[in-house]
Amino acid sequence: MFRTALRNVLAHKARLMMTALAVLLGVAFVSGTLVFSDTVGEAVKKASAKSFRDVAVSVQATSDGPPQEENGHRTTALNDKLADRVRALPGVAAVHANVSGRATIADKDNQPIGNDWQNVATNYQPGAGGKDSRYPLVRGRGPASAGEMALDEGAAAKAGLKVGDSVRFATDGPALHKTLVGIVHSEDPQVTAGGSLALFDTATAQKLFVHPGQYDELVVTAKPGTDEKALTAAVEKLLPKDRATATSGSKLAAEQAKMVEMSNQALSKTLLVFAGIALFVGIFIIANTFTMLISQRSREIALMRAIGASRRQVVRSVLAEAALLGLVSSVVGFALGTGIAVTMRAVLDANGAGFPDGPLVITPAAVLSALAVGVLVTVLSAWLPSRKAAKIAPVEALNTVDAAPALRGLVLRNTIGAVVTAVGVAIMLYVSTLKTAEESGLMTAMAGSALTLTGVIILAPLLSRPLVGLAGKVTTRLFGISGKLAKENALRNPRRTAATASALMIGLTLITGMTVAGLSAQRASDEMSAQGLTADYQVSTANFRGLDPELTKKAAHLPGVSAAVPIRSAAFETNGGYGSLTGTDLADIGKVADLTFRSGSLAAVHDGGIAVSRSRAEKLGWKTGETHELGFFTGTEKKEMARIKVAGVYEDNATVGDMFGATTLVDPHAGKPLKDEKVLVKTANGTSDGLEKEIRKALGDSPLLKVQDKDDLRKENAGQIDTVLNMMYGLLGMAVIIAVVGVVNTLAMSVFERTREIGMLRAIGLARTGIKQMVRLESVVISLFGAVLGIGVGIFLAWAGGKMTATSLPTYEMLLPWDRLGIFLAIALVVGVLAAAWPARRAARLNMLEAIGAQ
Repeated sequence: MFRTALRNVLAHKARLMMTALAVLLGVAFVSGTLVFSDTVGEAVKKASAKSFRDVAVSVQATSDGPPQEENGHRTTALNDKLADRVRALPGVAAVHANVSGRATIADKDNQPIGNDWQNVATNYQPGAGGKDSRYPLVRGRGPASAGEMALDEGAAAKAGLKVGDSVRFATDGPALHKTLVGIVHSEDPQVTAGGSLALFDTATAQKLFVHPGQYDELVVTAKPGTDEKALTAAVEKLLPKDRATATSGSKLAAEQAKMVEMSNQALSKTLLVFAGIALFVGIFIIANTFTMLISQRSREIALMRAIGASRRQVVRSVLAEAALLGLVSSVVGFALGTGIAVTMRAVLDANGAGFPDGPLVITPAAVLSALAVGVLVTVLSAWLPSRKAAKIAPVEALNTVDAAPALRGLVLRNTIGAVVTAVGVAIMLYVSTLKTAEESGLMTAMAGSALTLTGVIILAPLLSRPLVGLAGKVTTRLFGISGKLAKENALRNPRRTAATASALMIGLTLITGMTVAGLSAQRASDEMSAQGLTADYQVSTANFRGLDPELTKKAAHLPGVSAAVPIRSAAFETNGGYGSLTGTDLADIGKVADLTFRSGSLAAVHDGGIAVSRSRAEKLGWKTGETHELGFFTGTEKKEMARIKVAGVYEDNATVGDMFGATTLVDPHAGKPLKDEKVLVKTANGTSDGLEKEIRKALGDSPLLKVQDKDDLRKENAGQIDTVLNMMYGLLGMAVIIAVVGVVNTLAMSVFERTREIGMLRAIGLARTGIKQMVRLESVVISLFGAVLGIGVGIFLAWAGGKMTATSLPTYEMLLPWDRLGIFLAIALVVGVLAAAWPARRAARLNMLEAIGAQ
């Protein structure tokens, strides 16, 4: 029986080719993800370990309360005196006293490079020879005075800077300028992952980020043979209690490696989910293929049963055939996946990911996992067809080549499908009533979506009759006999048609659902961002650290500016939960925000009270005239309690948030130093390029500065949604490709199955072009059937799940993007035409007489 299975694989290479391709693509996705994850993870781990190679102990400063000086720089307990005491300890070879901060570099077009959290800044500490061994010089020298700085080679290249150029950058305020005197090499994972490194002399770094004479970290290097644990304990004894901590270098490296691994796992899990979807789609193709093969080989199986083969042997033979196919496909798929991993890394690097250099890592676990997944999916997909093969009665099979599916089987299937679909729809209708988007609700929505999709897949043979029949009327009217034959062929075996269409349906369900939900959320976000906003500009910073209130005052006095209104906030806790109180300029807030009061008034807020939005007031049960106690967070466990009067209730307005009052009310409870989260600017004559430049100049012209009008705000929101959707399209594209393979496979095997029928059609006068047209139309009908089901289910799931989005986006309403839905249908049409190209050509080239005589 094993020899028979091997012979069947070799005898049906062409028929199994497309099935093997489906397995191959799915395994390639899985193996590519695993290899990419292992390779990047190992490279980052090595880079992290290398960055801690000379670190025996790291002394980190802890928070030391509010700033002691007007410049708002943090204070620390680490100073030169403490550094000298640590240097004097036995076993200490050297101590580097580091100042840490963030500096965002501007390129030639004044655009910031890198992300703020990756834009590292520190002090250059020259040792022997006037060089800092941690940062090898590539060109130039290290910074030695207040007007100088150095950059890592990646940042310099991105900004288009060379030694001698003036560097424009920002730390947490207006733009600064210094001369670039050196370019260094850095192996800091944050920098190599797309960030930047800015180096200053120690005095300058302290002036920028901390108080003079203070540091953020002391890095201790040990002499050879020194016990790291004992040295850490000795250093810890010198530290002021609760103001600094000492951690061994090995522990820091382990912690960073763990963080890297967790981050890597999150990416891997995301990619593996989409790989799983691709493999799930492949299951339909594999099961369809083996069902058709077994149907075509029913005489052969009957003869084997007649000469003594048991049902168990028949099952084992089919499963062995599937296992061989899965193994060969998985081996080739793993090789392709390795290439995908290499390509993925190169593409992400080219788009700024900046992964550390490192060799390709192929672990035994990745190899075994990919091979096991491929073989297991193929064998499981062939299990039901193998059981069907074992049930073939020898005499019955010798008398008929292709038995139609039993009606009773379809009745049972339809009953199960109806129950599963009903349960899924009921769950999704329940989800549509949820008022909060909690984790339990999300899990319920996922379960309901899975059940609904599964139920529709089970019901697909039943649904195929009316939908394919409707499409058949169109094809018959437009293409005559070829269109009618295409419809009859698609309806001849509803199970096969349904399985083929379901593969495409799954991909389009997910794509449609995400598109509808994503674009609906985008529109709601657009409306929220502009809700109640009458200002011409919104000014904020890319690093979300806010603006100096003094700069806001400067902007208010610019010619052409009628109002510059600050927005700052303080977090609080009350009986109804947590919230944020917005502080603003009450005299001018009406110029930049359209406020509609339901009770009370803006004038009443001037008298020391607060205004509350309608939805927040209803949630808390607050009414105008009442007084409530708020506990403001101060950065410590103790809250500052304050009793505040509700002076009015206004219609929801995203510009001022849930509550607002005067800045004088909010400032005592806000963080220090005071920062304006954003500034709303109203101009006398609308927006203009000249005025925007003047606003930037008045606010320090920092590369971190964002001056946006309403269109800019909408584009920013749209760009974020489009980026996510494009990523999803790319990841789900593999599932759609596998579905296309399934259509090709089904049509090719269907042509082989109908060889005699095609010969008879040719004999009674149907031309080759008619045969081609028939196969193409059958493919188009099946593809459009899958697309209509997928789009319909996707819209329903987006509608039900989208209701939860309305809890965070009150303006959320489902938007049907007809243009994109039309594109999805067009894609299905193109898929049908392209998938039929080879089977249609093969059918048209069949020899008429040989086809009629085929057995």
